[in-house]
Amino acid sequence: MKDWRLQGQDKFLKGVKLFKKKYKKFREDWEHDHCEFCGAKFSELDSDLNEGYSTKDEYHWICPACYKDFKDLFQWKVISK
Repeated sequence: MKDWRLQGQDKFLKGVKLFKKKYKKFREDWEHDHCEFCGAKFSELDSDLNEGYSTKDEYHWICPACYKDFKDLFQWKVISK
C-alpha cells in the first residue's frame, strides 16, 4: 500500500492494543502531541483534536481518520477501559 502517511510505523505500532480516549497533557509542561501518521495535532484546546487512539502509555497517538484507514493493515485491537 502506498500512502504518504506510512513511514515505518509498523516497527512500533503493528498489532498493538489501542485505547480510545480523550487527550490529556502527558505532563504539565507538555501541551500537545501529534498523530503518528498524518501529524494532526492533539491538545486540550478546542481548535485541535481532543480525542483519538493511544497506546497504553499514551506516548503514541492516532487520529480517528488514520485509525479508520490503517486499522486492518496494522491489526489494532481497541481495548475498553
